[in-house]
Amino acid sequence: MKIYTLNEIDNSFFQKIEFENINSVSEIILDVKTKGDVAIREYTKKFGDGEISNFKLTKDEISEAIKQIDEKTKNTIQFAIRNVREFAEAQLGSIKELELNINGNILGHKIIPLDSVGCYIPGGNYPLPSSAIMTIVPAKTAGVKRIVAMSPKIKPITIAAAYYSGADEIYKIGGVQAIAAMAYGTETINKVNKIVGPGNKYVTSAKKEVYGNCGIDFLAGPSEVLIVADETADPNFVAADILAQCEHDKDARAFLICFSKDFADKVDLKAKEYLKLLPTKEIAEKSYQKSIAVIVNSIEEAIKLSNEKAPEHLEICVKNEKDYTKKFTNYGSMFIGNFSAEVFGDYVSGTNHTLPTNQVSKYSGGLSVFDYIKIQTYQTIKDKSLNETAENASFLAEKEGLYAHKLAADVRLSHLI
Repeated sequence: MKIYTLNEIDNSFFQKIEFENINSVSEIILDVKTKGDVAIREYTKKFGDGEISNFKLTKDEISEAIKQIDEKTKNTIQFAIRNVREFAEAQLGSIKELELNINGNILGHKIIPLDSVGCYIPGGNYPLPSSAIMTIVPAKTAGVKRIVAMSPKIKPITIAAAYYSGADEIYKIGGVQAIAAMAYGTETINKVNKIVGPGNKYVTSAKKEVYGNCGIDFLAGPSEVLIVADETADPNFVAADILAQCEHDKDARAFLICFSKDFADKVDLKAKEYLKLLPTKEIAEKSYQKSIAVIVNSIEEAIKLSNEKAPEHLEICVKNEKDYTKKFTNYGSMFIGNFSAEVFGDYVSGTNHTLPTNQVSKYSGGLSVFDYIKIQTYQTIKDKSLNETAENASFLAEKEGLYAHKLAADVRLSHLI
């Protein structure tokens, strides 16, 4: 980890990742659009996921996978699902359908779940049953009618998590071809209305390209954590949390904002001790070497730096942390206090771990039950309010030079004469 003072960092600290279109991604998507199932089989074999005849897992295959899972694993998956569901239900309950009378007109909105969603579950370096839980449970809670899960080289634990979370269809397909299949459909796979879930740069590029044909959650880059820690923080906790982020992949990043070089050195020393023991050392070490600690002079400087960086995960480990949490405004999810490890949010506490990276949190929050519903407005104009409404609409239409708009208002005015 590199250690800097605030004056030593420059704009490169805040540099965003540019998501460029990858030519091979465009080619794969076009192939899936034109060749359907054949293209999916070709690319699945080409990229090392083996030969597959049937894409969709059968009931027997799902049952067999679940049989391979021990009871403790099943119970832990169910524990996580319950917490994520309870939080999603509370979120959904916080928004209500609406109807009110404005100038005699009846206006309102309805809450309507999406017809279908596709949940992408990475299966590269590690099986990620947690991603199945985080993407599928809120969809089920929202009332989505058809939930599709796709994952490459899908492991029994991920199959169990997807099934228990409420997936209607589970496919053993990954990569760009999975995104294309969900966006455009094939002979055996029906398209979806929206695609959610994390993935590597190829999956992200594919989501960017299919956006518009279907919806997406957001474009996510490598995982990030930023920890603000003073002398009351435990260097052991901070070091462990940094490495938990670094082991995702070599491009993951961890940032520490602290108030003395002595504390940064303690964290660095402990992280290097932990690294020696980690089975994931090969990946975590590469990422850790690129991680950064910044020494600031005050909590105000820390807040300003954090808000500009807008991290995916934000940990606040300072004295009287509740006095400052409202001042942090840009983050995917916040973890308050020394015992609020980011890893708890990754797995079981209940908030969603599919979060915005790359400063997307400046304008968007993380995945939630709200991503699976639509807020649709409606209105009813009655005779009693028609006159004032139509006259004002006619006037503005004429000012804009849109005379068919004016006509549509005026013919209703004539109805009153």
